Amino acid sequence: MAESPAPAPLSSARRDITTRHPVRPCHPEDTVREYLDRGWWENETIPALFRRRVVEAPDAPALSDPANLAVLTGAKPRTLTWQSLDDHVIDIAAVLFAQGIRQGDTVAVLLPNTIALTATYLALWRLGAVATPMPASYRRHEISGIIAATKADAIITVGMLAERALAQEALSVADGHITVFAFGPDIPDKAVALGDPADSQARGHVRDYELALRVTVNDRITVCWTSGTEAAPKGIPRCHGDWLAVARGVQDGLGITPESVVLNPFPMVNMAGFAAAFLPWLLAGGHLIQHHPLDLPVFFRQIAEHRVTHTSMPPALLTMLLQNESLRAQADLSSLRTVGSGGAPLPPPVVRRWQEELGIHVLNFFGSNEGVSLLGAPADIPDPTVRAQHLPHYGAPGVEWSTRLAACTAVKLVDVVTGKTVTELGGRGELRLRGPAVFGGYLPGTATTEPFDEEGYLCSGDVFELCGEDGRYLRFVDRVKEIIIRGGMNIAPAEIEGLLSDLPAVADVAVVGYPDEILGEKCCAFIVPTPGATVTLGDLVEHLRAREVASFKLPERLEIVESLPRNPVGKLLRRELRAQL
Repeated sequence: MAESPAPAPLSSARRDITTRHPVRPCHPEDTVREYLDRGWWENETIPALFRRRVVEAPDAPALSDPANLAVLTGAKPRTLTWQSLDDHVIDIAAVLFAQGIRQGDTVAVLLPNTIALTATYLALWRLGAVATPMPASYRRHEISGIIAATKADAIITVGMLAERALAQEALSVADGHITVFAFGPDIPDKAVALGDPADSQARGHVRDYELALRVTVNDRITVCWTSGTEAAPKGIPRCHGDWLAVARGVQDGLGITPESVVLNPFPMVNMAGFAAAFLPWLLAGGHLIQHHPLDLPVFFRQIAEHRVTHTSMPPALLTMLLQNESLRAQADLSSLRTVGSGGAPLPPPVVRRWQEELGIHVLNFFGSNEGVSLLGAPADIPDPTVRAQHLPHYGAPGVEWSTRLAACTAVKLVDVVTGKTVTELGGRGELRLRGPAVFGGYLPGTATTEPFDEEGYLCSGDVFELCGEDGRYLRFVDRVKEIIIRGGMNIAPAEIEGLLSDLPAVADVAVVGYPDEILGEKCCAFIVPTPGATVTLGDLVEHLRAREVASFKLPERLEIVESLPRNPVGKLLRRELRAQL
């Protein structure tokens, strides 16, 4: 893919290539110019970065499937070298190109963490197309909404996933209006098969097309999704530049090198999977091991067999491994150097024991699809008990951080009542961020407002406390938003409440999270029944399943109440409900 040199106007006309959609930029031209001139972005796209990895180490192992792939999809797990991965990518791109996928097209991706998912992203970006990733657990309710919001031109999925005929489900959603591609086996007749080798002529067409493409680092390459507290998900466009800015910050903190082996248990559909594993791996090289879904025996076996050096674990699993000696005895963790964790405050004794007893550094992550990743690296916060609950305050006076992202990210805390910037130690306020790793704005039509203040800072919706010497640290206090995080997946209570309120037996409903040792949180529904009606948990689950809602969003606990607590203006007081649990 031929890139434009840095001085070329970002708005210059592209070569005459047949497309259905214009190429969408993510940021204003003057913003991109500033980022490039300051060195905050580099004028390199992800496909160019991938080609560099292939040239540097063509025969080194690059990517491995989940060990349980045969159980998940019926396919045999593989390990590919960088060269064989490149061949696989162009084979996929050849089929997509032959079926009309072109620069600017948007393609919905519904795949588990596999070689197929990784190669699909690289193939789409090779063609200049946009991927809109979805968790493999999504069903018709979520898929159809995303297809409509992005005006997607195709869906890429897999024939079977466990007991689900995923390709058949995709065909039902597509309803003959868009193309469905699928990796086999068990591909329905109306779906286009992916994964087989392409002939030299088909590969040649792709290479010729690449040479004619004009691309910039500001071209949109993904539209990821977040729910927040609204019923409808919001689309988050990202380009080459801001994705790689995030990744470089994480790579610095994790210390990923060409010798690293990275095990990725997070669904590779948003910030967690992209920033903690996929993109740092592309930046540095090394070996990426995919895992799906979280299965502890499989997870531990992959660590031992591949001699994994870096991975991620939820806080509950970190605690469980220390408390459960028999479970820990099943795991050979001797190769691990760092473990990333986040989504909830980390217990300081747990982080200290991992470091002192196991010799493994636990890093505290904080980030969102819209914003930057703050990362508590050992080089910046050596004391594990401090690192457990604190994050670096980028921009703190007189402090130099180890990540390149720190120097170009502006951070402030704003009092949610007064609107004033918090400067006193112990003061609390909403975290706001501005810089080259912050997105440019929501997909039109998917959000009612933009999350930026008058100075262009991203309003995170999360409250932090200013602490540490000279205010060098931030400590997470609470979420402004009422999101439920179950096993790393976000659940918007308002979305589920809206669906459950359709039940005739439900007079009022509230959905809140309650603690779970493994998943962090699970979903509880508080129901006020209509007079004389009876409601069971099975009724709620059956109602949501009939609307093809993703399984992770289903309530796992039911509380029947006479009324829901509300303030004088009628706003639901979720804190009181959580306190009951």
